[in-house]
Amino acid sequence: MEELIEENLQALSQLKDFVAELSPVHYRQAFGDHGRHTLGKHIRHLIDHYDALLGDGTLPADATIDYEHRQRDTSLEQSPLRAAQRLAWIESRLQGLKRESVHDALQLAYPAGGSTLDLGSSLGRELAFLTSHTIHHMAIIGLLAESLGIGLPEEFGVHPSTLRHWQRESAEHSARSA
Repeated sequence: MEELIEENLQALSQLKDFVAELSPVHYRQAFGDHGRHTLGKHIRHLIDHYDALLGDGTLPADATIDYEHRQRDTSLEQSPLRAAQRLAWIESRLQGLKRESVHDALQLAYPAGGSTLDLGSSLGRELAFLTSHTIHHMAIIGLLAESLGIGLPEEFGVHPSTLRHWQRESAEHSARSA
């Protein structure tokens, strides 16, 4: 479980540092033909997903996760400072999961064809999903940021499995060169 928490923390730390440096103008800059994409909307979307899992600081009492009916706090789309503060809170809450005895079994409410399927899940599975989901949106955020001329670290928006692959390749290259 700690590895999954660490992967989420790594991505959220990168995201928080990025958001903390953004101007409100860049944060709200509209992209796309219909102006639906902003850095703030992608970041709010990610925060919404963590909030759906973590609730107000605890896992849902009924152990049911519902990403479809998440809060969607649009004020997080407007203020990079507010979003950075919320990301810091999420990091703190994830750190707390390491120290808690958490019931691993969860239910995922998944909308399908006009009804809701109750799917068995676990805290570990949902943390794995959130890592991949976060990295996916960070890759999009990275593209939008680069179009604004904002430089990002090479590892921003890169999945931990890819980072590990790059490390193995680098080590193998170094070993062959020695």
